[in-house]
Amino acid sequence: MTKVAKDTVARVHYTGTFPDSGEEFDTSRNGEPLTFLVGHKGMIPGFERELMGATTGDSRSFTLEPEDAYGHPSDELVQEVPRQMFPEDMPIDLGMMLMSDAGPLRIVAITEETVRCDFNNPMAGKTLHFEVEVVEVRAATADELAHGHVHGPGGHQHEEEKGDCCSNDGCC
Repeated sequence: MTKVAKDTVARVHYTGTFPDSGEEFDTSRNGEPLTFLVGHKGMIPGFERELMGATTGDSRSFTLEPEDAYGHPSDELVQEVPRQMFPEDMPIDLGMMLMSDAGPLRIVAITEETVRCDFNNPMAGKTLHFEVEVVEVRAATADELAHGHVHGPGGHQHEEEKGDCCSNDGCC
């Protein structure tokens, strides 16, 4: 039986909660299992580490401190951006989440001339608890290892008419 290890593909159902409140922040239980290539930086480090050695049907329950999850917030990721960088007709409100070329950001302060943007992951600084059930573990294919992501069900789907997704002409 294949165990979760580097260069395997794991499919898991999970529920994530904040341990201090019990509030659920994410789950896969209402849909498809989460599918990922183990050891290729597609998951938070502690999540993968806690699943190492698990086999199909195993359940794991674990709590991750911020350094094993999304890290601690960094002041370097809070930046002042000129107001004119935003479209004039765009409403901007405190706490608003936006997507930028640099990734997701949260508006934390607004003046007439600048907007302070926090690029920290919203989960940075949080302790997270997970209940995980391993649905399937299999060896990764040579193509998956070469491309660095899962192909097929639960992973990246290739469309034959688009050619090799991971070439310069493809979607990756």
